[in-house]
Amino acid sequence: MVRESRYVKIARVAYHLVSKELPLYSHPKSPHRYTFPQLVSCVLMMFYMGLSYRDMEEWLLATDKVCKELKLKKVPDHSTLCRTYRKITKAYLDKLLRRLLEMLDIEEEFICADSTGFRESNGSAYYLSRAGRKFKFWRKGVYAVGCRSQMILAFLEGKGPASDTPFLPRIKRKVSRWGRKLRGRRAWMLIADRGFDGKMIQEGDLIPPIRRGGAISDPPRRMRAALVDAARSDGIYGQRWKAETVISVIKRKFGDSIRSRVGMLKRREVYVLGLVYNLHR
Repeated sequence: MVRESRYVKIARVAYHLVSKELPLYSHPKSPHRYTFPQLVSCVLMMFYMGLSYRDMEEWLLATDKVCKELKLKKVPDHSTLCRTYRKITKAYLDKLLRRLLEMLDIEEEFICADSTGFRESNGSAYYLSRAGRKFKFWRKGVYAVGCRSQMILAFLEGKGPASDTPFLPRIKRKVSRWGRKLRGRRAWMLIADRGFDGKMIQEGDLIPPIRRGGAISDPPRRMRAALVDAARSDGIYGQRWKAETVISVIKRKFGDSIRSRVGMLKRREVYVLGLVYNLHR
C-alpha cells in the first residue's frame, strides 16, 4: 500500500509538471485518444520503475489509482508509449527541468558537477566477461547538483572515454539560465574534480589543477591549487561528494545501463534519468 501511494504521488507530480510545459497534443491531426502530457507522464513513470514498454502497459491495466491521477480513460499500448518516447526531445526535457526548478524556487550557493558512465548493454558484468565481449565506449552523463537541495540543476550527455573539460562551459551556461544571480554576476560557485581542469576555468570555480610531471609552476594554477586547499580545509570542497551521491542513487534505483538501442534515444535517456531523479527527490 505504501509503494502504491508513492507511485500515485510521482504520477501526480509528473502529470502536473508536464501539463504546464508541453502542448496538449503532439500533432494537430493525431487521433486525440490520449493527450501528450498523459503519454509523457506514462513514459516517465516507466523509467522511474525500470519497466519495459509491455510491462508498463500491463502495470497500468492493473493500477486504477495511477490511471485516475493521469486522467486516462483507456490504457495506451506499448507501441504508443514507444512512439511517445521518440517524440520527447532534449528541448522538451530541458523545459521540464527548468519548470520544475522554478516551481521549487531553488537557490544555491555551491553547485557540484561530476560525470559518470552508463553501460550500453543490459547484460551483467559476469555474462559479458564469460561471453568475451569488451565494450570500449560507454554513454557519459554529466550532472550539476545543488549542494543544498541535492537536485539536478543541469544535465549533459556525451560518449566516453573522454575528458570532462569540454563539458565545463556548457554545464555552467545551462545552470546560469535559472541559477541565482546577484547584481548581474554569478552568485554561485562550481565545485568539481580534476577531470574538469582546463583552459576554460573561470574565477569562482573550485577545480584543483592536474599535476603534470611534478610541482605546479604556472602562477594562476598555483593560486587555484591554494584556493582549493583552503576550501578543502574549510569543508567547502568536500561538498563535491553530493554529486557522487546523486549519481549513486540514479544507478542504484534506475539502473546503470542504457536500455535504448538507437543512438538518438541513447543520448536522450541520460536526460530522462536526470529528470526522473528530480521527480523522485
